[in-house]
Amino acid sequence: ERLATLLTVSFMNCGAKLPVLALLTATFFSENQAQLMFLLTLLAWIVALVAAKFLRLTVLKGDSTPFLMELPPYRFPTFQGLLIHTWERTWQYIKKAGTTILTISILIWAMMTFPGLPASEEEGFAHQRQEILAASPAQAREALEKAEAPLPVEALQLKEKLTALDSEQAGRALRHSLAGRIGTSMETVSWLPGFDWRTNIALVGGFAAKEVIIATLGTAYSLGETDPEDTASLSETLAKDPHWNPLMALALIIFVMFYAPCFVTVVCISKESGSWKWGLFAICFNT
Repeated sequence: ERLATLLTVSFMNCGAKLPVLALLTATFFSENQAQLMFLLTLLAWIVALVAAKFLRLTVLKGDSTPFLMELPPYRFPTFQGLLIHTWERTWQYIKKAGTTILTISILIWAMMTFPGLPASEEEGFAHQRQEILAASPAQAREALEKAEAPLPVEALQLKEKLTALDSEQAGRALRHSLAGRIGTSMETVSWLPGFDWRTNIALVGGFAAKEVIIATLGTAYSLGETDPEDTASLSETLAKDPHWNPLMALALIIFVMFYAPCFVTVVCISKESGSWKWGLFAICFNT
């Protein structure tokens, strides 16, 4: 029973998964957000119980053993004890956010930035930019350089063309990056639930820590948009993206709930079980 509990406890909606669930439910299911969160929590319990029963009937066969636990004496909670426990939990998360999460976020950002576009493609985009500028009236170029307000119609059209070209270049660079190549290679399988290569990048980062999924999605979509005046949040960006829809969001929610546990959980499973094979089994079994 102890090993079955170790292998199924990661199905529960921990604090690392909740930001992902909250973002997607608020974006695509705002009218029924509370009901959906309750159903997702209930689903996690049901899947964990069914998975534990399945493991006990297959991989972890054996007789049930009695469970005895000595309970400590009940004590009335004190305000000082409450502050101490609150600070301990807060400090643990600060250390995790300042070390693990920050390190992984920087690593993923570097993977989404390098090696960049080849010189030939950079020259091609520069040539297109020069052609757009050359085909535009001189007054439009001057107004855009001086950032006059309001911009003339010709300057607005020029700005839209340059922004579209910059966005295309940034998106091409992201797809050509190391992370983009990894995400693209996973599309041969991930297209079934509707995940594109950017979502794949976030899911790979989520294996290290589920909190990184939101940060990775934000970085992936911000690298593809180059307009500094566009301050839309990640939820607004996903809602406007034609690739995203409620069905795809629900598929991602369920996948995040049940796919491979984060690396720290895998380490804990391996240490508590006394063998790394159970940590690897948890990755394969969950996914």
